[in-house]
Order: sequence, then C-alpha cells, then structure tokens
Amino acid sequence: MKNDIINKIKDVSLRKKFPDGSLYTSISIEQIINLSDFFQLSGHQIEMAALDENVIPEHYVRNMKTFSPKDQSILLNSRASIVGLGGLGGAVTEILARIGIGTLTLIEADTFEESNLNRQFLSTHRLLDTSKIKAAIKRVREINPTITVEGHDELLDNNNAASLTYNSDVIVDCLDNIQTRFVLESAAKKVGSPLVSAAVAGVYGHVISIFPEDKGLRLIYGDSDILPQKGVEASLGCLPHAVTLLAALETSEVVKILLKKGSVLKNKLCIIDLMDNIFEVLDLL
Repeated sequence: MKNDIINKIKDVSLRKKFPDGSLYTSISIEQIINLSDFFQLSGHQIEMAALDENVIPEHYVRNMKTFSPKDQSILLNSRASIVGLGGLGGAVTEILARIGIGTLTLIEADTFEESNLNRQFLSTHRLLDTSKIKAAIKRVREINPTITVEGHDELLDNNNAASLTYNSDVIVDCLDNIQTRFVLESAAKKVGSPLVSAAVAGVYGHVISIFPEDKGLRLIYGDSDILPQKGVEASLGCLPHAVTLLAALETSEVVKILLKKGSVLKNKLCIIDLMDNIFEVLDLL
C-alpha cells in the first residue's frame, strides 16, 4: 500500500518554482484531501508520505528554505498544548496551526466578552458570549484541515493540569493568572515537558522557556505562596501589538525546542519594552 500511496502522490504532484527561481515538487491541499479519502487515511499521513519523498504540501511551501522537508515532518509529528486562549493563546494557536504543528491541544474555560476585541484575534462581535474553545477549534480547522485539534473546555487546576497536558512535546503558557501559571509549571515538570511562558502588560512583556530541571518561574516571581492573582496588566492593560509580539516570540521558542535548533531561552528571560524599543535577554542564574 505504501508504494501505491507514493505513486499516487507523484501522479498528482506538480513542479513549481520558489520565489528565488529554484524548483520544488508540490501537492495541493485539495489533492491531499482527495488521497486521504481514497486511501482511507488522514491528511496528516498523506502529508508525511509526501514529505518523505520531498514533495512539499503547498500550504507549507513558504516554510521551506528556512525549514527542510525533514523539519516540517518533525513539526507535523509534534504535539503542543496551549493553555489559555486569550490574546496570547489565540495568536499562538493560529501561528502554530499555520506552521504545521501536527496536534494542538487547547485548554480554556472562558467565553468571549466585548473587552477582548482589542487584542484577541479569535474574537469578533458575532462571537461574543461564545466559547473560546469552540471558536479556536473552528478557526484551526479552517486554516489547516490536515492537523488534529483537541479542545478541553475547563479550568486548569492542580487536579487536572497533568492529565490535560501529559502527552505534549511542549506546553505553551498563555495564561493571565500568575498562580495558575505556577500550577501549569508544576504539571509540565511532572509530565516532563518543556514550558514556554510569556506575560504581557501594556507595551511590556517577557518570555522564557522552562525545562523540567529548571527553577523556572520562581526566578521571575519569587515564592508562589505570596503571589497576587494578576500581574501589572491589571493596571496597564493589554495592547494588541505587544500581545502579538509576545505570542510570536512564544511560537518561535516552541519551534526551536521541537526542532532542537537555535538558542532557546532556558534560564534566560527575554524582556520587551516597546515604548523605548528595548529588547534584552537576562541570564537568570
């Protein structure tokens, strides 16, 4: 059957040119879906078979040059959990869906309200009072129908955090609650997954990647027993351009961790001040 799949992929693929003029072999999303129906396989399986033959799914073609077909295969075989679907989480979800993370697990219990509209890309006037989970799942499936998206419409707490995130290759903290952030970090360490954490307030923010052996959030916030619920975003607000930038930095960390490439913010805090154009990386140890 494998040879039949490969032959069919080659039959429907096309030779095209990258913007720099070099050639590549492409398969369209329409053909991927047709072949998945024909062979009774998932679109993910067809894409993996295509990439093994250096046939590039056209919706990932602009990932190439920076990524290789092997890199794209690694991403397609990866699982990321995104906790919180507000400003950070909505943007992170969309970017990871577009870049081709194979399985996204989304965790959020909230619904959209009018004050979300300034920064939460998943929100619209039509979706006010709608479940953020339902909106996110619909959006992901519209963007990339060949990946898997799972949703958990529930609050993360000490009782469910590990079970909701246990099978993740990376966990993304998009929460707006400092105490729950510590709960998530504890769960990530328990299940042995790296955690990418960000926070944003006004035009300021930070991002860090925390591995199971790291001290992590204690190096930023101090003792978790004396923490407030909210950070300074309660007094500075959340501006859309700052939220989007921090979401992009989080997804960059996710990709570097999954591909094992580049400099990851392990025991380092990247701080952002958009008012004075400051980008600085602090060593925390």
